[in-house]
Amino acid sequence: QVQLVESGGGLVQAGGSLRLSCAPSRRTFSGYAMGWFRQAPGKEREFVASHVFIGNRTYYSDSVKGRFTISRDNAKNTLYLQMNSLKPEDTAVYHCAGSTAYYSGTYEHMQEYNNWGQGTQVTVSS
Repeated sequence: QVQLVESGGGLVQAGGSLRLSCAPSRRTFSGYAMGWFRQAPGKEREFVASHVFIGNRTYYSDSVKGRFTISRDNAKNTLYLQMNSLKPEDTAVYHCAGSTAYYSGTYEHMQEYNNWGQGTQVTVSS
């Protein structure tokens, strides 16, 4: 397994923006997809966005569609999550995930990933 390290979290006012980054700690991550999940206090971890390498496809949860953008810089081996128009309900710990297993779907499920980061806190104040 490859350890993934997130960065870029912080405190921002509603309507603001943040960009999260995720990179492997030691070596290049090679697999089939990477994604972002988030977990708010007292809630289950939920899907935010995924980037499927085959076909360069991206998918988003309905709650972030149109506001968040997932992208990957292959040269820097880094995954990003650009978050705009942030809302207080976006407050959560955001986790990066990578999958070395092939699935034909959208990689929206936690069990499809076998590499995880520790997470970075995003807090949106009203």
